[in-house]
Amino acid sequence: MITLEDVKNNEDVQALIQAAQKQLNSLGYTEHSVRHVGIVSQRAGHILETLGYPEDRVELAKIAGYLHDIGNCINRKDHAHSGAILAYNILKDMGMNVNDRTEIMMAIGNHDEETGTAVSDISAALILADKSDVHRDRVVNTNLGTFDKHDRVNYAVTNANLVINNEERKITLNLQIDTELCPVLDYFEIFIDRMIMSKYAAKFLKVWFELIINDTKLL
Repeated sequence: MITLEDVKNNEDVQALIQAAQKQLNSLGYTEHSVRHVGIVSQRAGHILETLGYPEDRVELAKIAGYLHDIGNCINRKDHAHSGAILAYNILKDMGMNVNDRTEIMMAIGNHDEETGTAVSDISAALILADKSDVHRDRVVNTNLGTFDKHDRVNYAVTNANLVINNEERKITLNLQIDTELCPVLDYFEIFIDRMIMSKYAAKFLKVWFELIINDTKLL
């Protein structure tokens, strides 16, 4: 079986992640490089592992998480779709069997809130992991005076924890936001579609999704 470590060590994968971040830097986007994909990979696997899914599904979720944003090296628009095709072909060249690489392709192709939805356990875990990574560490721009709304909202988040409770069948995104930098309402203005997507992804896994901001349950 092709593992996450095999994927991390693949030269094509490394080059595509670097190219994706180079392009997003030019466009002024938040970080989507090794830090982000590493966190998403870990969280996607942790979600399925904690909920009792088989080891092979956990490993596929980790791989999908690590590869999910490589489409940004082509264009930000439709990056989920182009990334899915890139991932499929890379994994094929690496010798992954067709069923596994198809599962990863489906998950990556459905992780963006504009066009996707949860279609499998792996895609649901990827969505929840991806949408939960909001944090000031993702802000590339160092000049607060030139922040756009995405920079401001991400920079205001000082702590973000995704808690999976299998006994209560609940996944909780717990955020701490500096309201002097960004009102909580601004977070909802930007991320409401992502939170709704997360809610339905959790439903696919037969768990409840809740959002807590500054110790107040909001969803």
